[in-house]
Amino acid sequence: MESRSLFQPIKIGKMEVKNKISMAPMGAFGLVDNEGCYNQRAVDYYVERAKGGTGLIITSITKVENELDKVVPGIIPVISINPGRFLMTSSEMAERVHAYNSKIFLQLTMGFGRSGAPGTLLTSQPVSASDIPNYWDPTVTCRALTTSEVEWIVEKFVEGAEIARQAGFDGVEIHAVHEGYLLDQFTLSIFNRRTDKYGGDLRGRLQLPIEIVRGIKDEVGGDFPVGLRYSVKSCIKDWRKGGLPGEEYVEKGRDLKEGIEAAKILEAAGYDELNTDLGTYDAWYWSHPPLYQKDGLYLPYTKELKKAVSIPVIAAGKLGNPDLAEKALEDGAADMIGLGRPLLCDAYWPKKVLKNHPERIRPCIGCHTGCLGRGFEGKPLCCTVNPAAGRERYYEIKPVCKPRKVMVVGGGISGMEAARIAAMRGHDVTLYESTDKLGGEVIPGSVPDFKIDDRRLLDWYRNEMKELEIKIVFNTEVTEDMVERESPDVVIVATGAKDIKLNLPGMGGSRTATAVEILNGTKQVGENVLVVGGGLVGCETALYLAKQGKRVTVVEARDTILNAGKPIPHMNKIMLVDLLKKYNVKIITGNSLLEVTERGALLIDSSFRKQDVSADSVVIAVGFKPDRELYNKLNGKMADLYLVGDAYETANIMDAIWSGNEIGLNC
Repeated sequence: MESRSLFQPIKIGKMEVKNKISMAPMGAFGLVDNEGCYNQRAVDYYVERAKGGTGLIITSITKVENELDKVVPGIIPVISINPGRFLMTSSEMAERVHAYNSKIFLQLTMGFGRSGAPGTLLTSQPVSASDIPNYWDPTVTCRALTTSEVEWIVEKFVEGAEIARQAGFDGVEIHAVHEGYLLDQFTLSIFNRRTDKYGGDLRGRLQLPIEIVRGIKDEVGGDFPVGLRYSVKSCIKDWRKGGLPGEEYVEKGRDLKEGIEAAKILEAAGYDELNTDLGTYDAWYWSHPPLYQKDGLYLPYTKELKKAVSIPVIAAGKLGNPDLAEKALEDGAADMIGLGRPLLCDAYWPKKVLKNHPERIRPCIGCHTGCLGRGFEGKPLCCTVNPAAGRERYYEIKPVCKPRKVMVVGGGISGMEAARIAAMRGHDVTLYESTDKLGGEVIPGSVPDFKIDDRRLLDWYRNEMKELEIKIVFNTEVTEDMVERESPDVVIVATGAKDIKLNLPGMGGSRTATAVEILNGTKQVGENVLVVGGGLVGCETALYLAKQGKRVTVVEARDTILNAGKPIPHMNKIMLVDLLKKYNVKIITGNSLLEVTERGALLIDSSFRKQDVSADSVVIAVGFKPDRELYNKLNGKMADLYLVGDAYETANIMDAIWSGNEIGLNC
């Protein structure tokens, strides 16, 4: 592919960027110390993306104050706690990024407001533009900031920009007239009921971001670029409710018309770029698109925005496909491409595109488990498919002094990751797979149309096996005797998991099937389907069938669906729930399957009340159990024996990849 536009330089204000690839800002959870300053992990993280060829790096949100919108220390950067130390730590980051001819902006934020979780992220009463309910806990009312408090925050933005300039940053980006964060709560009429200069009509609601950019320009100088993280449309159907793609609803936040008008006002105020997306916390699956969203979902909106402004428009939103990114530039939908999660997954995305090897780009799968999901669990930023993200120094792949003979049993995701890393270190690796395909349970899991990212991941792993010339033996069931004959130095057991079978009356006939059997096509279903199990596999299978026109009911023993196993990141969960509603999937909770009958199924609840449910087919999706048969036979007979992936514990793709990576790095 010829990526002509992607690698042409572009100017933001008077600053030139070497290419049109920007690292989108993402929360750098865990990459700071208790004084809100960047730590060594943060420096390594951003420098790695500069090494990979990114033209412009925009950092994580950095708070300008922590007195009004108070967050727990050590989670995100705060420039005002210890400005001197912040300057010292961030200056090293800027210097090293510049060594690779990349530019770097510091993103400055006012904070979270109603979008911050009380007691988890926020340590005091949430504040906002007006007295409105908190997003996470609507029983908590946010306190409206006073006029003098808002004016003081403007001063803190100006101070923060000056520190950024002194530290060597090439510019700042103001976060956010975007995603419903605190600053955006001033710009949206649904949240802003003020009667002072920061409220009223659109111009009044934009007074705060206008004062911020003018204050910075007056203090730091007009040549210092000031960008804006900007949501051109809010996608709010109602409080805490978003609108799905293609759904008709009345926009309660900023519609496209207002978004374009506001952009014109903000450009006139002095902003030098618009880093654009869609959504709010109320419609979070727009701001942080899950796998259920289409590639390039913002482009129809950014194309309209670009017609109205002359400053550069950075477009993001699932643009990890280089062809699509290039087309967005050529079609006039963007001036630059913002890559967030794609650069978490693969820091060398730009260089791989430039070398014409897009097939070697490790793809994002839209799961949010390793990035924002970990942040919500109080864990540091990382990535499901790239365990080294955010911890580059510690997960560096180093060659071994003495190569060893490594046998990997199982060609699923975990086995392939272990084989990949071990081979890259220089070990002699042979991978054994019992079937004729690599991929394990991800193969049936990737069948639905909305699982294209999983299919891309499988393609990438299979290609990496070829590129690394790893020996693969298909259609071979590894036994204890075979291990003894081969006499490997290391055995990594990645035998995966098996469906949990239900021993109930009526099971086993033509009317019953597992989710895997349905997804891999070995069994078919009728028009009226009951899915037993409301976890992720069950609900995604239900959506898959409902999109085919089937009448689908999900029965779950718990009180709510999507509440078993590993936590599902919020944006993925709420979109899946909304999609199930859109496709008329019926949900029955608090009930278990008692019997498969001639008419369908007999259910029973915790009070022993029974109900008949009609169904042509009953699909079982109640989970998986580890397959440890080989491991149990070998355990205690050899020193370097490892159990990885679902064979260790059935979880998710992140756990599978991470366990394989860990053993591959250290075997």
